Amino acid sequence: MEKEIIVKWKIKAAATSEILALLPELAEKSKHEPGNTAYHIYQSESDPNELILHERYVDAEAAEAHRNSAHYQEIVVAKVVPHLEVREVIIVKKIV
Repeated sequence: MEKEIIVKWKIKAAATSEILALLPELAEKSKHEPGNTAYHIYQSESDPNELILHERYVDAEAAEAHRNSAHYQEIVVAKVVPHLEVREVIIVKKIV
């Protein structure tokens, strides 16, 4: 069953430019994972420190593989998470 994930990041203001510089590599590597069908990152127009990630995988195993990937661990876990004020992960399902 397809797995769709929405993630909200609120970056500490002092680290925003550093985090934004990491995102092209994160997105590119994530989009090329087996089982990934979509990976988009959005920045709020009203708050540049707020990002929304929209991820879609063919199933829960593919989503788990993403979380365990070397690039996720090196970029998100090691470099992004320490600079977040808020990290909210929402698993969603399409109803229409």
